[in-house]
Amino acid sequence: MDVQFIKDGNGEPQFVVIPYDLWFRLRLGQTEVDDKNEEGWEEIPYEPDEYDDVGIPNHIVNIMDAEGVSLQAAWRIACGLSQQEVAEKLGITQSAVSQLESPDSRPQKRTREKLAAIYGCTQAQISLRI
Repeated sequence: MDVQFIKDGNGEPQFVVIPYDLWFRLRLGQTEVDDKNEEGWEEIPYEPDEYDDVGIPNHIVNIMDAEGVSLQAAWRIACGLSQQEVAEKLGITQSAVSQLESPDSRPQKRTREKLAAIYGCTQAQISLRI
């Protein structure tokens, strides 16, 4: 289904454009769905994991989207810190912080603890893959 979100200057959703037939059904209150008989439904297996109940604040996700950065980089940007400042707090180089912020990075537990303390979040919130 084609759905378009229209956001304001801050990236906050303001409007949604949906197909006319969906709007018409919603308007008439005819959106009842029969899960057992609906064509096109696909069974998707679900495997629970340790991150199921981890929430990421909306402003962090917005930074990731707007800046095209990783989760860890979004936390740093939200805190108003440069890579150099984070490097000094961690006792590592700026290039090491850059590597930590790569999308496939998996920092060690001690590094996650330090980053979480710097950014004011939980370890799970900076190590989650999105």
